Amino acid sequence: MITVIGTGTGAGAGAPLPAEVLAGADADLVVGGRRHLDAVRLPAGARHVVLGPTAPALDAIERALGEGRRVVVLASGDPGFFGIVRLLAERFGPERLDVRPGVSSVAAAFARLGLPWDDAVVVSAHGRDARTAVNVCRAHPKIAVLTGPGAGPAELGAALAREPGERVLVVASALGDPERERVERVTPAEAAVRDWGAAVSVVLCLDPARALGPVRTVAGPPPGPAGWALEESAFAHRDSMITKFEVRALALARLGPRLGELVWDVGAGSGSVAVECARLGAAVVAVERTDDGAERIRANAAAHGVDVRVVHGSAPDALAPLPDPDAVFVGGGGRELPDIVAVCARRARRAVVVAMAALDRVPAARAALVAAGFSCDGVLLHASRLAPLPGDVSRLAATNPVFLLWGTRPPARHEGVVQ
Repeated sequence: MITVIGTGTGAGAGAPLPAEVLAGADADLVVGGRRHLDAVRLPAGARHVVLGPTAPALDAIERALGEGRRVVVLASGDPGFFGIVRLLAERFGPERLDVRPGVSSVAAAFARLGLPWDDAVVVSAHGRDARTAVNVCRAHPKIAVLTGPGAGPAELGAALAREPGERVLVVASALGDPERERVERVTPAEAAVRDWGAAVSVVLCLDPARALGPVRTVAGPPPGPAGWALEESAFAHRDSMITKFEVRALALARLGPRLGELVWDVGAGSGSVAVECARLGAAVVAVERTDDGAERIRANAAAHGVDVRVVHGSAPDALAPLPDPDAVFVGGGGRELPDIVAVCARRARRAVVVAMAALDRVPAARAALVAAGFSCDGVLLHASRLAPLPGDVSRLAATNPVFLLWGTRPPARHEGVVQ
């Protein structure tokens, strides 16, 4: 049997002191990080292994079990929450584990603030690509980020400093240590210029206006929308200049927006595609060249309760400073369309979808996608909607045809981001 003990993080009144953690644990082998081992009294005659690279430690555990020895593994907080329990269960089977959890760093950090966290999205950037955590922070009002080297408060702050809204970062360091624990509220810009050291336990990214969300039945990210490809009447728009819902439905299917990803909506117009991608959980940047269009996108995003970063400028130049997207929708562009598609294709990790009313622009757009290594497909969408006639009868009213072209990067060229 392997006894897994969570300790340290978030310890409060009545919790055992670190040195007492192993009291009553009859161990022949104790495995843990250096700080955990330094904080406990090892049983007489027990060996210890410092948990750095996991493979040697797991091998040592396997040898000890094979010899009939008793093993204790020390970890911070709740070791079943983004912790060592997963690796141990995969290697040795959950039936061989006796897990004794402590308080997770996430629970402790929210407790320090007096906030519930059943509506928080928790994302790990420890040993993972930080872009997933950044995109979740862009899209949601309450996030806990488990940090790691190269993905700490400074990196998160630098990525979020230009985002819309009043995001606050709460940096919780050395949780559970009565002498060193610190919980600091800073702006993303302030976080970006600090050296935070190695004691950071967790970073919370909060929209203060939405820190107390509605009562939840299901914890974690909010449930997806009940429907998508909304009617045009769900958005403010000018002179019917909006991506029609039939086109939007297929565009969303090919874009595949999801939690942890970033989508560009280029030539966004009313922002209907941007808003729908945000409703499906993605972080979104909408690029629009007109003043009234940019304001309209902001109003539509606010009306649907989602965060969309609006960039007022003309593509392709306005795309240069933006973070690389996972998927891109191009809904405008005029004569510059081939150049815009080429820039988007070079930078998109997964997919580019282009909507065109002028069919003579299709070959150039397709060539730009192919040149960037995408496989391409497309369809001409020509819908006829029911329209009332006198006498309680209906006719079919044709909408303008639109050609939808999409490029998909081969799976070997990109990785999924939701781990």
